[in-house]
Amino acid sequence: MTVRNLLAATAISSLLASAAAAQEAIVTYKSLSPELALDLARATLADCRKRGFQVTVAVVDRFGVTQVLLRDRFAGPHTVSTASGKAWTAASFRTSTTELNAISQPGMMQAGIRNLPGAVIVGGGVTVEAAGSLLGAVGVSGAPGGDADEACAKAGIDAVRDKLDF
Repeated sequence: MTVRNLLAATAISSLLASAAAAQEAIVTYKSLSPELALDLARATLADCRKRGFQVTVAVVDRFGVTQVLLRDRFAGPHTVSTASGKAWTAASFRTSTTELNAISQPGMMQAGIRNLPGAVIVGGGVTVEAAGSLLGAVGVSGAPGGDADEACAKAGIDAVRDKLDF
């Protein structure tokens, strides 16, 4: 191999390595549009109203940042921070807060997550996923129990499912 060929091979190798590094440096992901996040929040609130519950609904993006917050007229003042916390927790841990509650009881290995700042380990926080990607989460607070909060959240997700599978 001549010096010229060796230099050419080295240059090509460097370009390929740079291209691979550049690809790894850029990450793409799916996210909820503000309109879809609002549709999700409205559908969740509507389901809770149908059940006779006055709640607050929070929708967060995949990073736990609030996109939409809807508080019904008679939902308690504590429901705003609780719904937001449930949504943030579900997105952060990438699992429902009901599941987190089950695996973090006192004496269990993950009991410590209950002490993390901002974590709300009460049923009613559900992840929003499509095509294997985490899009965000929805949190509900104000129904009589975390299981009822979660049922509303799941119904809201189901109501917009056709828009999630993009």
